[in-house]
Amino acid sequence: MKQVEELLKMLTLDEKIALCSGADFWHTESLERLGIPSVMMCDGPHGLRKQKGESDHMGIHESIKTVCYPSASALASSFDVKVLGKLGELLGRECQAENVGMLLGPGLNMKRSPLCGRNFEYFSEDPYLAGKLASAYIQSLQKQGVAACVKHFAANNQETMRMSGSSNLDERTLHEIYLPAFEMAVKEGKTRGVMCAYNAINGEYCADNKMLLNDVLREKWGFEGLVVTDWGAAKNAAKGVKARLNLVMPGGYGTHEAAMKNALEEGEITEEEIDVIVSDILRFAVAYKECKKEEVLIDREEMSELCEEIAVQCAVLLKNDPDEEGNGKILPLNSDKKTAFIGAFAEKPRYQGSGSSHINADKVTSALEAADHQISYAKGYCLETEFEDEELVQEALRIAQKAEIVVVFAGLPDSFESEGFDREQDGLPENQNKLIHRIAEVQKNIIVVLHGGSVMNLPWLDKVKAVLCMYLGGQRVGAATVRLLYGKDNPCGKLAETWAKKISDTPAYLNFPGKDGIAEYCERIYMGYRYYDKKEMEVEFPFGYGLSYTNFTYSNLKLEKQKLTDKDSLRVTCTIKNTGAVYGKEAVQLYVRHLGSSVDRPVRELKGFGKVGLHPGEEKQIEFILNNRSFAYYETRIHDWYVESGDYAIEIGASSRDIRLHQTVNVQSSTELPYHYTLESNVESLKKTAKGRGVLEQMMRSMAQEKSDNDMDVLGEGAEKMKQKLFMEMPLGSLESFGGMTREQLLYIIQDLNS
Repeated sequence: MKQVEELLKMLTLDEKIALCSGADFWHTESLERLGIPSVMMCDGPHGLRKQKGESDHMGIHESIKTVCYPSASALASSFDVKVLGKLGELLGRECQAENVGMLLGPGLNMKRSPLCGRNFEYFSEDPYLAGKLASAYIQSLQKQGVAACVKHFAANNQETMRMSGSSNLDERTLHEIYLPAFEMAVKEGKTRGVMCAYNAINGEYCADNKMLLNDVLREKWGFEGLVVTDWGAAKNAAKGVKARLNLVMPGGYGTHEAAMKNALEEGEITEEEIDVIVSDILRFAVAYKECKKEEVLIDREEMSELCEEIAVQCAVLLKNDPDEEGNGKILPLNSDKKTAFIGAFAEKPRYQGSGSSHINADKVTSALEAADHQISYAKGYCLETEFEDEELVQEALRIAQKAEIVVVFAGLPDSFESEGFDREQDGLPENQNKLIHRIAEVQKNIIVVLHGGSVMNLPWLDKVKAVLCMYLGGQRVGAATVRLLYGKDNPCGKLAETWAKKISDTPAYLNFPGKDGIAEYCERIYMGYRYYDKKEMEVEFPFGYGLSYTNFTYSNLKLEKQKLTDKDSLRVTCTIKNTGAVYGKEAVQLYVRHLGSSVDRPVRELKGFGKVGLHPGEEKQIEFILNNRSFAYYETRIHDWYVESGDYAIEIGASSRDIRLHQTVNVQSSTELPYHYTLESNVESLKKTAKGRGVLEQMMRSMAQEKSDNDMDVLGEGAEKMKQKLFMEMPLGSLESFGGMTREQLLYIIQDLNS
């Protein structure tokens, strides 16, 4: 950009250095003499947290009143890119009206453990789902002229020691699980901002990490935007410059400027290196100036109504059994039934998480307020304690006995999950669990509505007829809940995370949050459903699961090709039909599994999803496009993605455990992996290269001839299998003793294999 080049030439060294840190807590530096504006950044991503007056990061000072939308854990359950697109549009318009140039979010960290206190701000345990949803949000937000800033890059998956700890993991795990959502946000979403995390990766802090910020983000992915630190994450000024870290936040204290000047004087960095990072900052400032709209009008009441619509799309129906009288499924409720709402959350819903994303909502609607017919109510428990209040319990029991149906509103209070600390356990407060058990003694028709940002253990699940999970559904969550309970809308959310039977079943259980600030990712690529499916472990609710008030059938799976190369795309279609009695939406999921891979791989991986709305009896075709990455794994020998030749199953399902359709496609790789043979390489490794396979075929022919010449089996039953197994695992060097080859012949073969 010529304008940037010209501006750079006019800057003094001090001005360049000043631009590399914030002017204060939320603004970049301005240079009035050159027309470089100050850009305001604000926390998001499920609402605008713009503080009035003196600013801080943790919400000590009040922010403007605005609309609080569902948090990421709820949004991901929509499995709907249109929902995320609408949210991005709404927030973009509001940012323009409030002169905000960058909205900090969305959070793309993977849900490694249900105990991460900030899981409510993250989408999923699956990188593909998180990346696709984030990309839709980013594209829509940035169409409004407001920059997104995805966070926290990368492997920032816990709150314990999050500002100084190290996430230690292998290269394949990093690239397959913890980076792909960010990669999609860069390549598909075209995000203009990336926030580097507090933590280190394998001992190297993210803010100093050249591999992460330059080699991967910029060189591999082609990112051309702004890299900003999490607030207070900067560590070493010189290393940051060399890693191409652009902006250190917050600013206004002069410490980063002094550190940069000192590094320059000591010869640790050069002015040319500073010019590179300043050019990125100038591009960001110029783009803000060009995209700034004047007098943008917004209607927060309209936005609040849309917030309710979004919450409806995100709710997940976890259970829906027939009522005690056998009159069919207990949900949706009949308004003629005598119904009681019990639980403090019915009156004061928990609709968002705590910490830097906390929104000052203009108006919160509870379920009690939203109910348009007579509902009896009892508080049942206190939110401020885990202990039972017997007076409240007795009141709840009296109301429950008189009602035909009881709806208990339960979930996680702010003290159980928040930014800044991890959860101590996965259960609800004990007073809520005990209340539900005691109500079950006097009332059989119980429905539970859950509020919370993450997985919850439900010890009373077999005592209740239905469970509706609203997650943290934003300020109109009460109205959305009532619409769903009474059938005005049909639940259509699906779980973006697996709900395990118990916390000790989770893959990171023995290593979360780690010791002495070191988090060892010993579960490797087996996180979330990848782990549970590989272990064939029973779970409470699988990834992708969610019920509806109607039924859907899946049919007519078609693959455009039965054979393809790793350079081809594959069009996949199937038909979804609503065979029930009411309108509903179905989130259809496509999984890919390699049949007989030579490397360790998950049973299946999500590689496509789409949501379709259908009236009773209506059917529609849904389409997926698979590409190279749909079949690839990360190969550390080439430090890149690789498609192994072989047969792959294309699976269409209603969840990761409910596969309805499947077909097989053959994919041939156009490249061959390098492999270096030694005398210690085993015979089976010959399968890894074309030359090796040729040598192995010759050996097998010789063995077959030898067997026909001497077919007496003196080793007993199973001898043939034993010999084959021993032969394939034998080091090549052992062929000198067992294969009738000389050392010279072996060395010649190995040299030829490696040439």
